[in-house]
Amino acid sequence: MSDSSAAPTQYTGLKGWIEYRLPVFSFMDHELNHYPTPKNLNYWWNFGSLAGITLVVMILTGILLAMNYSGDTKLAFQSVERIMRDVNGGWLIRYIHMNGASMFFMVVYIHIFRGLYYGSYKPPRELLWMLGCVILLLMMATAFMGYVLPWGQMSFWGATVITNLFSALPLIGEDLVIWLWGGFSVDNPTLTRFFALHFLMPFMIVGVVVLHIVALHKHGSNNPLGIDIKSKKDSIPFHPYYTIKDLYGLGLFALVWAGFVFFSPNYLGHPDNYIMADPMVTPAHIVPEWYFLPFYAILRAVTFDIPLGLFTIDAKLGGVLAMFGAVGVLFVLPWLDRHPVRSASFRPIYRWAFWFFVLVCLGLGQTGALQPDEPFYFILLGMRIEFFGIHSVVFAQLFTVWYFFHFVALLPLLSKIERAKGLPKSISEPVLRPAGA
Repeated sequence: MSDSSAAPTQYTGLKGWIEYRLPVFSFMDHELNHYPTPKNLNYWWNFGSLAGITLVVMILTGILLAMNYSGDTKLAFQSVERIMRDVNGGWLIRYIHMNGASMFFMVVYIHIFRGLYYGSYKPPRELLWMLGCVILLLMMATAFMGYVLPWGQMSFWGATVITNLFSALPLIGEDLVIWLWGGFSVDNPTLTRFFALHFLMPFMIVGVVVLHIVALHKHGSNNPLGIDIKSKKDSIPFHPYYTIKDLYGLGLFALVWAGFVFFSPNYLGHPDNYIMADPMVTPAHIVPEWYFLPFYAILRAVTFDIPLGLFTIDAKLGGVLAMFGAVGVLFVLPWLDRHPVRSASFRPIYRWAFWFFVLVCLGLGQTGALQPDEPFYFILLGMRIEFFGIHSVVFAQLFTVWYFFHFVALLPLLSKIERAKGLPKSISEPVLRPAGA
């Protein structure tokens, strides 16, 4: 009888022993060395790997912070100050984690806009796109709960305002808010469960990221031309070509992250959060973190009741539905944009619509940072530019209408009427084209 434990593998020694029992080395070899990747990927494809690396850093720093944090309303603020002042390297860990949230959203938003421009949500990658939307929702929930943990003024009042929004939901709203609070106001049970969920959700994100990568490797990466790999000449191994490219991007990204950590660690935060939470003192302006500002603007844009047949949706419920709808519409995007050409490089009308949509999103972010009755303005080259004193809420309403018009009306229309430029026959054709051709 032969000894099955001595079955031969391509690896020898300890690696061979492990490989026969857990084929991790052959899996890594296939996914890195032999995985066919389009040869024309540009640096916009770096942001997926940057998001994964940032997630790992956030989990590691979060675990270290949790070892020194006290999830109690009487101790939370002081425990954060202790981390900053008394724990060896605590200030560095917290600043990496705190600014890491902004870095995470920055790379994910760029990753999403890249997918919108190059049509990465189109068949057969619909489920890949939808898993990415799930990751975005989990990120938002995780970031919101993490922002509450320092128990500063903006933490407390941000939690109060946002959780109160769920009370607008008919039938279940009031009970849902009480369940979120763990009582009848934002207090110790709220902080305790937010801490538990903030610690748990990053691991849920990891699970969805794994599914995201599996779905990605099923049909391969999209590319700037938006056409499929047709021969071996159209692809190259992921390693070393794209690992080197990702490392270069990681180096630049790390410099930006380090710049915030060491030179301006509180630039993206709010100074009121360095004041201990006081339920008796309401801040003059309750403003969420910058990565929530576009959705906050959409929430505040609905200032009127909406008649709907026999029913009327009040302004509060309408704002909540619009805010969640801004993310929900992304889930059905693959069925709204049915144009056969993926890449905006060959769709001139869509390309203009895309860049205008980017400006609209930036405008939503700016209106979210302003008070509703404050004149809308933006800073360009150090100059403050206003629009005839028109209130920011008016621009928020205009931007919100265009946001949904872009997805619900414009993309289906362009799918029918837009004539795209001719696509190359293969990826190799434009990549290997002679100079001057």
